[in-house]
Amino acid sequence: MSEAYRNAGVDIDAGNEAVERMKQHVRGTRRPEVMGGIGGFGGMFALSSYDNPVLVAATDGVGTKLKLAFALDRHDTIGIDCVAMCVNDLVVQGAEPLFFLDYIATGKLNPDQVEAVVKGIAAGCRQAGCALIGGETAEMPGMYPVGEYDVAGFGVGAVERDQVITGERIQPGDVIIGLASNGLHSNGYSLVRHVLVDGQEERLSQQVPWGPFTWGDVLLAPTRIYVPTYRALMHHFDVKGGAHITGGGLVENVPRMLPEGCQVELDLDSWPVPELFRHLGEMGQLTDEDLFRTFNMGIGMTLYLPPEQAEAAAELAEEMGEKAYLIGRVVEGKGDLVWRRKGS
Repeated sequence: MSEAYRNAGVDIDAGNEAVERMKQHVRGTRRPEVMGGIGGFGGMFALSSYDNPVLVAATDGVGTKLKLAFALDRHDTIGIDCVAMCVNDLVVQGAEPLFFLDYIATGKLNPDQVEAVVKGIAAGCRQAGCALIGGETAEMPGMYPVGEYDVAGFGVGAVERDQVITGERIQPGDVIIGLASNGLHSNGYSLVRHVLVDGQEERLSQQVPWGPFTWGDVLLAPTRIYVPTYRALMHHFDVKGGAHITGGGLVENVPRMLPEGCQVELDLDSWPVPELFRHLGEMGQLTDEDLFRTFNMGIGMTLYLPPEQAEAAAELAEEMGEKAYLIGRVVEGKGDLVWRRKGS
């Protein structure tokens, strides 16, 4: 390769090695509609099996959760987070995730590190049933500290036009099902690092007070991918709307699909808030507003259904491996969220 380019900090040979390592992981995500292989100028996907499709696109990253991956030198689950943040947004609108592309940027390319990230991306794509059809790995000396990188993803799904979930049919009386989260997922990490980590990175190797895990294990747990469960519930029940609980927590996300004249009552006693959030609140002296407006508080996805279908839908979700709770209802109101406790 050009010694001048290497001297400038870009190692093309390392980039080629990284691409070769990626291929084995990418192959495991292939769908019949994928055309060509990895390494072309663009990924190709032949859309089929839809009569009147609407394409739905979503893009996202992992945020400052990456800082914890750098501190622990653990990069195998970050890719799952990247996929989850996109495909959960797709399916909540009724779309089947079809394909995914990733973007990884780093100051100095480390093939081991990049392979670990892409291995996670491929694992996330397999969970969601979508194909990883391409991406970009950029080595940019001077842009990132040694050992650090950024990762982002872009997902595309499809849904029949008459099956798009918009929330416009939600009405008072509908019931809200909450599917349990797998921890923090990928939001609120700037606050978490401020409370737990900044200046005391050794805490990441310490055991949490409530179980046989370290703080690092708990904080790097990957975002749960709800695609198979959500699509099964769509097939069997009248899912009128839903919310992927990301930035803004329950407060901002649960009401997002509500039509005019509706608001949500959530029952705070209807699901167990994980110990993680209680400890974060105590250690950071955080208010309930801080917690519920920043974190998912144990609920990673919600769905709106007619009341007569709610119990059966929750049972199906449980059969598919989720923890499902009836967490609230739709009432007449001005579009916001109201909290209720037993007896209130």
